[in-house]
Amino acid sequence: MEALPTVFYFLVVIGILVLVHELGHFLAAKFFGMRVDRFSIGFPPRAFGKKIGDTDYCVSWVPIGGYVKIAGMVDESLDTDFVNEEPKPWEFRSKPIWQRMIVICAGVVMNIFLAILIFWGIIFYQGKTVKPVTEIGYVVPESPAAKAGFLTGDVILDVNGKRATHWEEIENSVYSDALSGNLAVIIRRDGRSTVVNIVQPLTSEILENGLGLFPAGLVALVTTVETGKPADQAGLKPGDIILDLNGQGVSFHSLQESVKRYAGKEVTFKWKREGEANESRLTPTAEGKIGVGFLPMYNGPFENVHYSLLAALPEGIKDAWNMSWMSLKSIYQIFAGRVSLSKSVAGPIMIAKLATRSAEMGIISFLGFMALLSMNLAILNLLPFPALDGGHAMFLVYEAVFRREIPSKVKIALQQAGFVLLLVFMAFVLYNDIIKF
Repeated sequence: MEALPTVFYFLVVIGILVLVHELGHFLAAKFFGMRVDRFSIGFPPRAFGKKIGDTDYCVSWVPIGGYVKIAGMVDESLDTDFVNEEPKPWEFRSKPIWQRMIVICAGVVMNIFLAILIFWGIIFYQGKTVKPVTEIGYVVPESPAAKAGFLTGDVILDVNGKRATHWEEIENSVYSDALSGNLAVIIRRDGRSTVVNIVQPLTSEILENGLGLFPAGLVALVTTVETGKPADQAGLKPGDIILDLNGQGVSFHSLQESVKRYAGKEVTFKWKREGEANESRLTPTAEGKIGVGFLPMYNGPFENVHYSLLAALPEGIKDAWNMSWMSLKSIYQIFAGRVSLSKSVAGPIMIAKLATRSAEMGIISFLGFMALLSMNLAILNLLPFPALDGGHAMFLVYEAVFRREIPSKVKIALQQAGFVLLLVFMAFVLYNDIIKF
């Protein structure tokens, strides 16, 4: 039964995104007087639907994608019956290039508008929560940050010319600019400003494994407790936050050193569980261990920035832009061979899992995931690849530059080749999902 919600959320997300995308093509075609023969959610074979006027509105059996069949256009249906006939006034091929280009791009534009609308609504409804800190609280050993030379206590002032005011701003700047290949981070250390330069291959490593920096204000979050060890005997459980050892406050990066200092000696131990403070006594082993695994958790101040309806709009546009820019740069990194394709793509199984997980976290999380996916769908459709909107746009660019149309046979051959390659790619991402599942 657990599969039913997963399938449901997947169909909801994909259904909405495909509907919005194809609605863009449909409305633009209708606006310019083109006849639309079919509006399908899903790929053939046709499951059910109803014909209204000239258009067959239907749902098809393959639930990944959809299409709008516009009269006089070589598309996914590979219909060629019109090729040997004179162009009709209501056909795609009889319209000016600029109108055809708008129709081709309208699906992408609608997906972008949807993402902006969702981000706008989320930001207006709940604002933005940020960590008002720029000091480094922990550097993961052997991480790109450690290799670049960052130290605990450094204060980040600027990332590639962008002034740092809170931690989220730092992370966004680092991951966005790492895609371009180089980073120049200005820090304050021991009262003096200095520059930390991060270049290839570290920037690629950041994209794959993360930077390895955490903000100041970290506490030790217990993740595992070994049976029979001092921590277990004292009553610690996963999820507890370690606060104090023998009257001295303990942070994430100082925990191990503090415990080793009291090896073999009984100490007072304080921790927090679900907001309630607890205290016990324990004796670390002779090796200076208490038998816990732990991870860093931010426990510092938060600020919630609220926006008016109008002020939230540019923030929503900014979020959509940042997401699309990162998607474009990620695609570039894949083609440049700097990032593994198998680690960077997600198929229907992974999308379904992420959709379910986001839905379980609440409607805001679910909508945020939908906005992210909508932007990715827009970017992917813009790629100049046959069978995608970007491929159709390239046909029109060729026609505009050389003042002649690509022969229909060539278009059909390219569409067929593109469709086959698209199916191969879909099979790859599905296999990739299965081995990760």
